[in-house]
Amino acid sequence: MHGFQQGAPTVDSLIAESSPDIFMLLQEHWLTPTNLCLFDKHFDSYFVYGSSVLSHCIDSGMLRGRPYGGVMILINKNLRPTQTIHCAERYVVVKVRNKLLVNVYFPCQGMHDRVTLCEELLTQISSWCEQYNDCEIVFAGDLNCNLDSGDPVSYCVKQFVDRFSLSRGDVLFSCSGTATYIHVALNHQICTDYVLVSSHSSLLDFSILDPDVNFSDHLPLIAIVTFPDCTGNGNARVDSSKQNRPTEYPRWDKFSYYSETGVKLNPILLELENLLNTEVVDKTNL
Repeated sequence: MHGFQQGAPTVDSLIAESSPDIFMLLQEHWLTPTNLCLFDKHFDSYFVYGSSVLSHCIDSGMLRGRPYGGVMILINKNLRPTQTIHCAERYVVVKVRNKLLVNVYFPCQGMHDRVTLCEELLTQISSWCEQYNDCEIVFAGDLNCNLDSGDPVSYCVKQFVDRFSLSRGDVLFSCSGTATYIHVALNHQICTDYVLVSSHSSLLDFSILDPDVNFSDHLPLIAIVTFPDCTGNGNARVDSSKQNRPTEYPRWDKFSYYSETGVKLNPILLELENLLNTEVVDKTNL
């Protein structure tokens, strides 16, 4: 989110366009424990599950420097039953029907004992996955590494993936390697955000969005996942009308305006020229 105030407009825009049932990968909201209520007030049609990483900073005295961290999951209030399994500083686990949703935020590169911290996070998450082994896993996170690289953290994640037979959304839907983190000023981009599922057949679609309103340096991911019907009629979409993706509109700052308009408008120009030439010929014959 790059801060709650900067991230909220992006969430509002996504709600207006496609009304997602679940916002699973909301991270870096930078809110203190006292201000977590802003999620409830702003997104009043969603249940809120998450935590603040600033608890220890506040307890030790005045907050100094830029705020940081925080993970959150929003679940539409129409989607029941839901159950909070665990909320920690870097991950949240929530059970929704037969799905165990895991939102995790890994330490950045350069942090002291980064690999050890990631191993501990995956060990804790693994214990919850084993405890709720009757649930299908939906694991989403900013892993702060490219899973196709030789990064030590990538190796740890691959072990976790193999252990629970998870499938990557970006691989299943042919967008592997597409950048999800883009830092324009540093001219740096990389894929660090992922959605992993234990049942690949339940993942109907996956893509990386580039919304008009986005003040973060990360791009949102969208996944369409089947949930069991509460009436007991088997698997069904929570809302089948949402299967179609939102209408996409061109962004004039993100493609070649001159060349694209030339290609699109040239046939119309030729047609007008033909009409004018025909009119001139007719008048000459008269």
